[in-house]
Amino acid sequence: MKLTIHGAARQVTGSMHLLEVGQYKILIDCGLDYEKDRSIQSNENFPFDPASIDVVILTHAHIDHSGNLPTLVRLGFEGQILSTPPTADLTELLLLDSVSIFMKKANQRGKYGKNKGKFNSGSQPLYLQKHVMDTMERFVTIGFNRPFRINGNIELTFVPVGHLLGAGAAVLKINDNGEEKTIAFTGDIGRKNYPVLNDPEELPQVDYLVSESTYGGRFHSKGKSVEETLVEVIDKACIKEQGRMIIPAFSIGRTQSLVFALNKIFSSGLLPPVKVFVDSPMASMATGIFRKYHNLVNQEAQDFYRNQGDEFEFDNLTYVETLKDSRQVSNYFEPCIIISSAGMLEGGRIQDHLFYNIQNYYCTILFIGYCAKGTLGHRLLRGDSIVHIKDRDLAVYATIMKTDVLSAHGDHEDLVNTVKQQDKAKLKQVFLVHGEAESMQALADGLEVEGYSVVVPERDVAYHL
Repeated sequence: MKLTIHGAARQVTGSMHLLEVGQYKILIDCGLDYEKDRSIQSNENFPFDPASIDVVILTHAHIDHSGNLPTLVRLGFEGQILSTPPTADLTELLLLDSVSIFMKKANQRGKYGKNKGKFNSGSQPLYLQKHVMDTMERFVTIGFNRPFRINGNIELTFVPVGHLLGAGAAVLKINDNGEEKTIAFTGDIGRKNYPVLNDPEELPQVDYLVSESTYGGRFHSKGKSVEETLVEVIDKACIKEQGRMIIPAFSIGRTQSLVFALNKIFSSGLLPPVKVFVDSPMASMATGIFRKYHNLVNQEAQDFYRNQGDEFEFDNLTYVETLKDSRQVSNYFEPCIIISSAGMLEGGRIQDHLFYNIQNYYCTILFIGYCAKGTLGHRLLRGDSIVHIKDRDLAVYATIMKTDVLSAHGDHEDLVNTVKQQDKAKLKQVFLVHGEAESMQALADGLEVEGYSVVVPERDVAYHL
């Protein structure tokens, strides 16, 4: 059995891990790598022949785990893609959104070439809608905690890990030349008591564990609940200062948790009514998927639904659908909250809202999630006084704030505790992926103190298990 970490090696994006059992090749996740030193086009340079992959296992829908699947299919992959049902539905939304982003960027580049209005060499989109549809036809969905036999030697079970609706650690039981071996890939690990989502479940004992490390060495704020934190910030920005608050939020997962938290705040009278705009068509569609799989949301959300109604609807909440309506939101001069994607500010309608409000002293921009290096969100959080938005350099006069109460990633303590569920006498090796180098090292140090053997693998290096 051989493991090679081809993506998210000492970085956050581009999760892609190859597990070989004899001649059988399993790819776990196939995400877009969008680190600042890599072009989107470089994602088609797979370090293996896509046609040689027998099956793909997808831990969850986020684009850094799913976003390169259509490229894999376009270049020859013909096998099944295994995921939970919500992951399949949410992945389709995200992949179609990626196509629209690729097309927009390609058209923008095409405008300035000699073939004006057409794609120039090097500006072709990574994949098209047709490739997304071809990809979705390959999905085979599996419920949580239901063993699925991939072939005579390999059995897969998805174990819920929170983080996102449908997200599951991939636990593989393998007969490797007569010897039973077990390996788990965590995907991304959630945190306890998160709005809408269930807590991560304990993983079974395994021989090898491939774990994410996004928040290695970092600890979430303790003391204040999600609602208490939001009440404090909204009260200052929208009630006392009579201004507006812009919250960049990923359309899938983060927006639904935020809307539920706001619903609880306003329906219980913790704040006077404030107009809330959710400006993301994809968020509206994703919310429909959350409703479809309502049996998988947590008990609090289910109880709220039974007692008070839809947790994703309340007075003064408007889902903005059309671009025309989105532009009218900019002309709404009463205090309001605008929730828009994308969470790291790379594309999406959020850039329009920033363009018109970044120089507004009465605007607060509240970040509620991780922003990778190289993104506009990261530049604002590090305190850049001038940022480039929509072909203009703009001074930053708005108040920039950040809270981690809605981060869907487990922190250092959560990650260590996930590994500590494993018997250190039986767990032979922990491989750390999906984190910046310093985060990985901090988590590795913390796990080694606990007596675990840890590897921080380099990209494309094979490990024989």
